[in-house]
Amino acid sequence: MKKLILLLISFSFMITSCSVEDDTPTENYHIEILPVESATVPESFTYGEDHEITVSYIRPSTCYEFNDIYFLKNNNVRNVAVMTTVWDNVVNCVDLQSIEEKTFTVKATQLENYIFKFWQGVDDSGEDIYLTVEVPVEQ
Repeated sequence: MKKLILLLISFSFMITSCSVEDDTPTENYHIEILPVESATVPESFTYGEDHEITVSYIRPSTCYEFNDIYFLKNNNVRNVAVMTTVWDNVVNCVDLQSIEEKTFTVKATQLENYIFKFWQGVDDSGEDIYLTVEVPVEQ
């Protein structure tokens, strides 16, 4: 009887267990940061309110898809760039070089001026280049 119960339990585990083989193809992509070509920023912020900022960037091809806005806070400085998903191993990518725009919202939560540093790539020395915009905050 014990052997039968043990056999039934073993059999039920075999039926409900997951396969270790995964037939799902792996995604072939990587994340790439693209330079900001230009930014539209309000002349000033009002403390406690939301404000829209629009960045434009060049989408190189159809293999590049917008992913997110890279947004790093450090005291009153905000570093901003465009994150894209780049699909690898795609043979039918179409060259675009099109200007795309994305808008995001910033809530003014401090009275100190905001300094936005929009990443524009690297120079010949490998140093980061930024478009820097200072935005005063009003009450």
